[in-house]
Amino acid sequence: MNISYLAIRTLTYPFSFLPFKMIHLIGRGLGTLGFYTMTKYRKRTLSNLSLAENLKIDNLKKTAKASFQNLAVTIFEYPKFARIKTTKNVIICENPDRAKKLIDKGTGIIFFCGHQANWELLFLEGTERMPGVAIGRPIKNEALYNWVVSIREKFGGKIITPKQTVKEGLRALRTGKFLGIVGDQAMPESSYAFDFFGRRAWTTPAPAILSYRTGCPIMVATIKRKRGKYYIHYSDPIWPNPDSTMEEEIHRMMKESLSILEDDIRKRPGQWLWQHNRWKQETPDNVYYRYRWDTILIILPKDFDLSALHTFREIYPKAFMTIFAPLGMHISLPDFEVLYYEKEEELFITDYRFKLVFNFSGNKKLRRHFLKQSAFKVLDLHDLKNGVAKEHLLPGDDFTTLLKKALTRPNTLWKKDAP
Repeated sequence: MNISYLAIRTLTYPFSFLPFKMIHLIGRGLGTLGFYTMTKYRKRTLSNLSLAENLKIDNLKKTAKASFQNLAVTIFEYPKFARIKTTKNVIICENPDRAKKLIDKGTGIIFFCGHQANWELLFLEGTERMPGVAIGRPIKNEALYNWVVSIREKFGGKIITPKQTVKEGLRALRTGKFLGIVGDQAMPESSYAFDFFGRRAWTTPAPAILSYRTGCPIMVATIKRKRGKYYIHYSDPIWPNPDSTMEEEIHRMMKESLSILEDDIRKRPGQWLWQHNRWKQETPDNVYYRYRWDTILIILPKDFDLSALHTFREIYPKAFMTIFAPLGMHISLPDFEVLYYEKEEELFITDYRFKLVFNFSGNKKLRRHFLKQSAFKVLDLHDLKNGVAKEHLLPGDDFTTLLKKALTRPNTLWKKDAP
């Protein structure tokens, strides 16, 4: 018996009988509570909002709180949409003919979308009007996932796994159906990166590849919640150019698709899932999970050996790194942001970007300062020596070796059995 599944269904079942306005009211209240109590996700959200370089918002915490509210509303709507017979009273597609004309001609469509408002409704409403499939990533709780899939498929659509993307996706498109892809999740294992809000984000190229191979267009589907209802909008079709190479088209089509999605998120940033690490940079191959973060701050003292900075880049080859160095210390390294301080009090900056901080300044008060913002870990020399590395350290190990043994798994960047 899946106790967690039964508990979730029992607790959320009453929501299926409530009107949407009441669900949204309760969801906003619980989302606010979550913002203040779920420290891990609050830090991640504030950091990710700060990472969006060209996103102009007046109040960082207000937008972060709105994102929590949006997520809570979405969660509590699941039992409601499992129960209702039609979405027509709550979801409005502003320009359905743009897609319907293509489907009626037997032309498949790749709908590219993101985690906006209640993103589940894009597929639910779409399959109430058109035949389609969508990619869904299974979760560990199989019973809960099967229930979610039953909601998604209630109007005849079909959910396929990421492993089935090419085979089932091609089949759907070639038979005149649409394929839905939620493409705003981080994929550090991908070989394709595109700017998203002005910062490098690793992205699946699947929409462009499938478009190029089938001749079917990509259409960006966006959704917003407004006064208790949902509004869906389809972009103009983005057609592949068969006269260009696939590589050229992947870059052009993905860049255009992500730009459309980004522009729409910018209009309502509080309705996007900022809790997800969109700018995740490192794969799990080398670095221990608890130290694997995308934005890192390294605070240096006056006598720091700058050659060690190359080791940080070896350990974190893709991470966004910022160095806080004493004024007068010359640092010229590619892919590093460098800040300078003259007085120690200047180290106490307010910057929610940093999820991991290395504090070699000797000022112990900085730990609490950055942990109150978005840092999950603030490590100093003592932490490195007495953490995971302690059992592996050998007499004569230098600082570079210490970093590798403290932060990375054995037999990756250092050999466990080395003499």
